[in-house]
Amino acid sequence: MGFIKEFKEFSTRGNVMQLAVGIIIGSAFGKIVSSLVADIIMPPIGYLVGGIKFTDLKLWLKDAVVDGAGKVTKEAITLNVGNFIQAVFNFVLITIAIFLLMKVVNKLNRKESEEPSAAKKPSVEVLLLTEIRDLLKEK
Repeated sequence: MGFIKEFKEFSTRGNVMQLAVGIIIGSAFGKIVSSLVADIIMPPIGYLVGGIKFTDLKLWLKDAVVDGAGKVTKEAITLNVGNFIQAVFNFVLITIAIFLLMKVVNKLNRKESEEPSAAKKPSVEVLLLTEIRDLLKEK
């Protein structure tokens, strides 16, 4: 019974839940960026370089084997270079987006920590101690 209780405590701890939410959001974000690259960015680039669809770029290592009836008996062996290029673009864009997001978060954190101390209100204890000190000085 101790194992189940321990696992329950571990799995419901705040850090684990935050990590799970981060992974889910990251996965969805990755799909959005993949779609951005595949559907928005790569088609114009392919058009500019002569109408190439990057996911169709392949290096043929061995042609397919076809029998007399036109049926493929062995598939072609290819290196799918276009898919790799697509994955590299996805990685670069996701990395840039995360970098920019972290830059904004860091900037916001710096702004909060740079608030002037004069704007901060002294605590009740400090006010009472100051009042006591002033009363003692008068005596």
